[in-house]
Formats: sequence, structure tokens, C-alpha cells
Amino acid sequence: MGTRVLQAARELGVDIDSICGGRARCGRCQVEAVEGSFAKEQIVSSPRHLTEMGEAEQYCLQRGRLDDGNRLSCQAKILGDVRIDVPASSQVHHQVVRKDYEAHDIKLDPVVHLYFVEVGQADMHTPEGDLQRLMRALKEEWGLTGLSCDLVMLQQLQDALREGKWQVTVAIRYGNQIVAVWPGFRDQVFGAAIDVGSTTIAVHLCDLISGEVRASSGAMNPQIRFGEDLMSRVSYAMLNPEGAGQMTTAVRQSISRLIADTAGQAGIGIEDILEITLVGNPVMHHLLLGLDPTPLGVAPFALATDRSVDIWASEIDIELHPNARAYLLPCIAGHVGADTAAVMLAETPWESEKISLVIDVGTNAEIVLGNSDRLLAASSPTGPAFEGAQISGGQRAAPGAIERVRIDPETLEPRFRVIGCELWSDQPGFDEAIGEQGVTGICGSGIIEVVAGMYLTGIIRADGSVSGDARSRSNRIQASGRTFSYLLHDGEPRIVIEQGDIRAIQLAKAALYAGARLLMDRMGVDRVDRIRLAGAFGSHIDVKYAMVLGMIPDCDLGQVSSANNAAGTGARIALLNRASRIEIEQRARTIEKIETAVDAGFQQHFVDAMGIPHTTQAYPELSRVMDLPQSPQATSDAVPGRRHRRRRRRG
Repeated sequence: MGTRVLQAARELGVDIDSICGGRARCGRCQVEAVEGSFAKEQIVSSPRHLTEMGEAEQYCLQRGRLDDGNRLSCQAKILGDVRIDVPASSQVHHQVVRKDYEAHDIKLDPVVHLYFVEVGQADMHTPEGDLQRLMRALKEEWGLTGLSCDLVMLQQLQDALREGKWQVTVAIRYGNQIVAVWPGFRDQVFGAAIDVGSTTIAVHLCDLISGEVRASSGAMNPQIRFGEDLMSRVSYAMLNPEGAGQMTTAVRQSISRLIADTAGQAGIGIEDILEITLVGNPVMHHLLLGLDPTPLGVAPFALATDRSVDIWASEIDIELHPNARAYLLPCIAGHVGADTAAVMLAETPWESEKISLVIDVGTNAEIVLGNSDRLLAASSPTGPAFEGAQISGGQRAAPGAIERVRIDPETLEPRFRVIGCELWSDQPGFDEAIGEQGVTGICGSGIIEVVAGMYLTGIIRADGSVSGDARSRSNRIQASGRTFSYLLHDGEPRIVIEQGDIRAIQLAKAALYAGARLLMDRMGVDRVDRIRLAGAFGSHIDVKYAMVLGMIPDCDLGQVSSANNAAGTGARIALLNRASRIEIEQRARTIEKIETAVDAGFQQHFVDAMGIPHTTQAYPELSRVMDLPQSPQATSDAVPGRRHRRRRRRG
């Protein structure tokens, strides 16, 4: 009690920016106290649990150095239970939002097209409304019939015709809806593809005429302050009457800011954007639309709608052209959302007879398995360990976070690479390259590699326990209570991989593997031909180490690859190709949904998958390219009677 927020943050290892050293001059240490009940922490948080605003904060507020609703962490003192949100602008180590777009062949045919037309002038001898003259000109010059428009467009029409001296450019959606009109000739119109992830939001601004991505922008999802994972946010909505509304407002405002940012990068106005597509998991989808997410927290995990949604952008408070539309791809099941539909659109597994396994790795992994004959989908609750949460030295991907790790098999000495530096820790100039920022923690990809490396070098056994015998090989193996740990970084901060960290990764990877294996059982196959890892996190995983860990089934490593931000790619496809919307709407309705939470086979697969790589399944493909420690549990005939089976096309 009575501790300043800035001091408490530093004691807990939370970096908050403060140039003036806590003298209330710079205004850079702003934080927000969150209102509400948080079941996970078992607290009721309130801004009233901080001391009242003093003269120094009032001074900053009056001079625009302090945002409304925020507090200076160097001044506010803690009086009771409180949850503090540190905005990105106050963080020393800003989150790296890794959701860049990737090149993808897209047949360009957007829902919005431009038409330049010369309209007959108003004439007293032929009384006719401006709209009727416009429609007649569009029919005569372009053969367009059956057109309609709304009041927003009609309000623009008179001024546009006269300013353009009766020459205008008209934007028509789906070939029949007039959505905008501009004076004179115009050859540019824009749209935005938006991936609303539970951790990050990414926006890609596209030229609808050329298909070119003109600008991209990303940010942390502000809903994180209400809960790290999806179920925490559902719980927050359940416990707080205004909780869902708060999360809806936060995500809508963030999307509008990101769109404005991309528009600024491209040198256009937000009113030049006429179409947006949005994808997200079911909870993000419902909160964005202002729908109650709480039914998604309990069986039978009912969606408000599993169909696509086509609305005015203004209906969800997204600031664009007043007549802009928003299209949300369909959800597939209660825990398999529009983001998975977008991944399917980008990967098109239905175009091949080979069996593909597509996994969007996150706090809730979404999995698709199938080929041209059959498609199945499921979700698996991996939790936040892969993103650095629940790990003693873990953090999200940010400059200074360890993202790559290699352990010498003889000396057990580690070398690593951090985000923001291309040098390895054992290379000359590493310390100078990382500068004052230094090493800050370890992120998801680094956690996977260090645990896999510990297994390959004998530091941990196949059951995940740290071997005390390894102490004779290196003093980096240290006693830690009743168990042992591995010292990865002997500096500031000191990063130690503890037994609890390994268990957290085992639980996460077992859930991911079990979900994939359950779909393989339903498909009637023991092998897959191809694995694609999607998502911002999935795209930065070294697939070899992911397979060593047993996150994914055994497969030819040459057929295991990253799909990068496939959800964002799918959103761009839906933005730039109207036929793709029909395609994914049909596929989403026919895909078979498997609910892991109520399937009896999931638990057994989960238990078996706790071993590294696996308790009962052999990894012959992986063993061909690298030496694996001998594991008495996994043998090639561990599951007798099973063969590699695949459904063949009839005919």
C-alpha cells in the first residue's frame, strides 16, 4: 500500500518509460487503471484504488501531456487491488507486431468498381432528377441497369455533378449499388483487409484498382488489458455488466486508428476507403460486432451467427467513407472462427488430393485437416505459454527478446539471438549491437527452441524432467528446489529455464498435437503429406524444433513450412476477389466440425503427447534428418495394426 505505480512496475520487471526520472515532467509514464472483476487474479480492480490526482498530474493534464482517464505512474500510489494497463506509447520495449503481408496470387475482381460518366445537364425543358440522369448515363455508356443508391450517396450527388461540370466518377458495389460519386475523373479507390487477432491487430490498405498493398499497420489488441486469453475476456464479460461493451469499444477504436495510420502512410484520406474485410476468432468476431460472447464460454459454444456479415462500416463505428461497407468472413464453429476461414481461403486445401494439415498457432490453436475429398476443423486450447506467458523469463515478441537458441551438445553452453539484432550472442560485437536495451526476456519461438535444444542435448528427458546427471557436464544445470533448472542468460535479467516452464510448454504442445491427431483419427489417416503453420507466431517457429518438441505430427520436413499471416492473406483475397466470398461461404458450411472439448479421444491423445517428441508415436521422418535421443517409449510399432491410409477419389 502507498507504493507508486512506477516503482511497483519496476519491482515486478514491467518496463514503463520515464525520461524525467519520475518528476512528472515528461508525461511518458502514463498508465490506465482498469475497472472490473478479474477471476484469474481474484481481484476487483478500480481507478479509485489509486490516490487522487495531485497538482503535478493536473499540470500535465492542462498542458496536454496527460491523456484523459490516464494517470502518471510516477505520481499515482496504490491503495488497493488494481489492474494497470500500460499503453504501447508508455512501454520501453514496444511490442513487435509481426503480421506483415506476403505476396500471393490473387485474381483481381473486387466488389467495388469505378465508372467515369458524362451526365446530361439539368434542363427546364426535360425535367428530370439528377439521380435519374446519372442512371440513364450509366446505362447508355456502360450498360449498367437495375442500379440502386441510398441517401448518403444521394446527398453527395448534386454537388459532385456541378463541381465536376456534369462529369463524375461513380463507385458501384456488386454491379448494382451506387456507393459513392466524385466530381471529374478518378482512378483510385481503396479498401482495407483487417486481421483482428486476440493479441495483435493488423491492417493492410489496398488499392482496389491495382490490388497493390499501399500500406500496413499493426498494434497490440487493447482488449489484452481485460484478459490475456480468450476465456479470460469471456469471463470478464460474464463478471462485468459493461465488460463486453468496453472490449467492443476498445477494439473498434483501435481499428479506426490503424486505418487512419495506413491512410496517412499512403497519403490518402479515410473517406477514400470504401470497403473493408475483417477476420478474427469467434470471440473477437462477436465483440467486434457488439454480440454477447458469453455463450462461447460454455458448451455447446453457440455462435450468434456462422454466416458472413455484410454491413455498413459505420454500424460498427469504423471511421471511413460514410457509405463504406464492412464484410466479415463466416465463422466455422464455436471455437473456429473467421480467421480460420481466411486461412483456408489462402491455403485452399480442397484443391489437392494430398492431405494437408493447417494450424494457426496461438493461445487457441485452430486446426484444419483435409484434401479435395473431405475437410475437418477443430480448435485446441494451447494457452498463452507459446507467447511467453506462464514462463518465468517469458515475454511477448519485442526488441531484446531471445528468439533463437542453440545449445552445444558437448559443453551445454548456449548461444542465442534476440529480436532487433542479427548477431548471435557468441559473435563479436553482440553486446554493442543490442546496446543499452540489452536482453529483456525470451519470447515464444525462443522458448520452443531452448526446450527442444535441452532435449536434444540430454538436459531433459523424454518425460520433460530436467536431468540432475547433466550437472556433471555443465554448471548451467542448477538445483532449483526439488528439481533442476538451466541457466540460459547469466546477466540482467537472469533468464533461467525452470521445470515449471518446461511443463507449461509440454501442456501447450500436447494440446496442439492432440487436436491435430484427433482430426487425423476422424479422417482415418496416420500420416499427413503437408503441414502449414499459420499466424504471426507460427510464421516465426523453426519447424524442425517444433517437430522435435512434438508440437506437430511427424512429416517430411521438406513439406513443413510457414504460411505466414495466412489469415491476413485470406482477408486480402476476400477484399480483392468477389468470387472468393462465395467460395468460402460454401466451404464454411460443408466443413466437418470436431469439438475437442467433448470428444473422449482428445484426453488420451493429450496424455500421450506430453512426452518429447511423443510418448507412443515414433518420428521416423524427423529421425532421417537429425539424431534424436533414444526414447524407450516411442517405437515404430508402438501402435500396431495401423497403416498409412487415405481416402481416394471414386471414379
